[in-house]
Amino acid sequence: MKYISYDEATKVFQLHTKNSVYQMQVADYNTLVHLYYGADIGDTQASHRIIRLDRGFCVNPYEAGDDRTFSLDVLPQEYSGYGNGDYRINAMEAEHEDGSDALHLRYESHKMMEGKYSLDGLPCMFGGADEAETLEIVLYDRITNLKVHLLYGVFYELDVITRAVRIHNEGERAVKIQRAMSMEMDYPNKHMDLIHFYGRHAMERLTERLPLYHGIQSVESKRGTSSHQHNPFVILCDKSASEKLGDCYGFALAYSGNFRCEIEVDQMEQTRIVMGIHPYHFSFKLNKGDVFETPEAIMAYSSEGLSRLSHIYHDAYRSNLIRSKYVTMPRPVLVNNWEATYFGFDEEKLYRIAQDAKEIGLDMFVLDDGWFGKRDNDNAGLGDWVVNEDKIKGGLPKLVKRIKDLGLKFGIWIEPEMVSEDSDLYREHPDWVLRIPDRSMTRGRFQLNLDITRKEVRDHVMQQIFRVLDSCQVDYVKWDMNRSVANVYSSALPSDRQGEVFHRYVLGVYEMMEQLVTRYPDLLFENCSGGGGRFDAGMLYYSPQIWCSDNTDAIDRLKIQYGTSFGYPISAMGSHVSVCPNHQNGRVTPFETRGVVASAGTFGYELDLGRLTPEEKEMAKKQILDYKQIEHLVQTGDYYRLSDPFKNNDYVVWQFVSKDKKETVVNGVQLRNEPNPHIHLIYLEGLLPKEHYKDAQTGAVYTGAALMKAGIPLPVGLGDYQPLKFRFVMV
Repeated sequence: MKYISYDEATKVFQLHTKNSVYQMQVADYNTLVHLYYGADIGDTQASHRIIRLDRGFCVNPYEAGDDRTFSLDVLPQEYSGYGNGDYRINAMEAEHEDGSDALHLRYESHKMMEGKYSLDGLPCMFGGADEAETLEIVLYDRITNLKVHLLYGVFYELDVITRAVRIHNEGERAVKIQRAMSMEMDYPNKHMDLIHFYGRHAMERLTERLPLYHGIQSVESKRGTSSHQHNPFVILCDKSASEKLGDCYGFALAYSGNFRCEIEVDQMEQTRIVMGIHPYHFSFKLNKGDVFETPEAIMAYSSEGLSRLSHIYHDAYRSNLIRSKYVTMPRPVLVNNWEATYFGFDEEKLYRIAQDAKEIGLDMFVLDDGWFGKRDNDNAGLGDWVVNEDKIKGGLPKLVKRIKDLGLKFGIWIEPEMVSEDSDLYREHPDWVLRIPDRSMTRGRFQLNLDITRKEVRDHVMQQIFRVLDSCQVDYVKWDMNRSVANVYSSALPSDRQGEVFHRYVLGVYEMMEQLVTRYPDLLFENCSGGGGRFDAGMLYYSPQIWCSDNTDAIDRLKIQYGTSFGYPISAMGSHVSVCPNHQNGRVTPFETRGVVASAGTFGYELDLGRLTPEEKEMAKKQILDYKQIEHLVQTGDYYRLSDPFKNNDYVVWQFVSKDKKETVVNGVQLRNEPNPHIHLIYLEGLLPKEHYKDAQTGAVYTGAALMKAGIPLPVGLGDYQPLKFRFVMV
């Protein structure tokens, strides 16, 4: 093995990536302890960092005899169980048939394999023998014979280590898993900050940086999805860490359901982080021989600040998580009819929008909500995936043919996980929803959650959708999900398995999406959940892009897209030009500014093109051409955050740099103009210092060093909300 080693004498495991090393050791009494994760330290084994002392009120395992210095309560561990003398947050808890819940996990064996492990029915990074290696360490509880397989995937070139856990009940009696985190990491006395990404519907992934404090901090969702409110990606970093400097550790969970990330600073100033499925309303019963797998956690380390950490995640996801052929391909620039028509359309109105799209140079027309069932508002029709021919006379195939005859591609919106009470599906199968017996249900947007833990429900919905997609050769699908999961009870499961519903729901979503992308491998698939309610690494495994937010206001999007960029590729962000006054907040911004902001993502339009003025149509034509010139940078380039919209009220600026460093684009927005203004300098990143770069607008030539160290001044006197655009090419 090239990247994974085990020293038989010291019982130390080492996992190497290009710029980091991860160490753990089988210590006394077969306890697996964590030694180190960070910058490469050569051939030194970091076991010297563990100092054992007799600590008051820290209990000792019985087998330690009179050795009062060995306590799990203070040792850095690799994967801790509950009820064994470690009183900190734990990675795993199980309830046994006798009602006890203690686990004492000890090392049993390990093996190393070429290539990356896979998970059954769960998204995860992939890699062949030339890209990745796998370490599997088996821990066991000797009383129950429960085997816990710790899985580590090592991607040397990508600087990424993945983790997951496979729990196998090899005992004779049933065990109920109550808590199964995907990873645990223990740090010694290291004072750090937490960066997390919070928000709400229409304002997702806002950035907050907090100092870690004594006690427990958590970032979590109990909404059945990864949620608008919190994101399953966090960063721990040095207090002095910046975009360019400092140790930064990233933790992402490739999971689209309830999650929890907990961080505890303990009595000894040690920090423990665990991440995985939220234990709220979670349990999973394992009979003899049964196996449970946790979602995958994706870890990365940067000694060069936050920008480098983001680049690691961007590159890793693009190369070894997103499977779509569109991951590096140009994507069609589209118009979506939603904000133009909402539910009020017919086939002629849709066709006129498509004609206008063709006129300005767009590539695709997307039909949003309202094309099916009796869907004249959001009270009815969900679940009846049959074309409404009162609206679309002659049926969808006829409309699609007309639009494709214009030379456009065609896309469509679906919401497969939901049902309206006013629908044929609900009237025929009222038991097909999540519903707690004898209790009234909660509604969201006048819709209910289908019980997609049930195969017959999944099959019924997908077969309806497949018939529609097959009938008209759809090029793009937008999969939406417009409420949180509630009424969590499945009539198809016994009472002792109701704690499995949340997780089985997510597995059902993944199965349905897998069917879709397998049946239509050339389809461009975009995920959505009221905008960014499921913007997570798990969804990127199925869809190369996610609708970033239902908020299309250019100024709000500066913060939303800024926060999203820390952990997700720019090419994954669906971002469109919309009408002003903006439908979400009423703000008015220049048309060109809206285009600049939307070009930091997968570009498109969300408005009635027929209402554009002649001047706006000409600007739209230019925006589309300009975007296609820089699309390769958005898709594959390195992204730099040159300013922080949470701290800078004057301007927001960002930069793309090609991998070969020959080309860079700097875009942004001047937020406010002021009299007698300051001269603001921006400092570019990622260029070759000794090479020369030509300004595409002025023809001026600068060294890379000058652009990065001396900076360039921003224009003055532009007015509020004005666009900023620079492009430099190596000469």
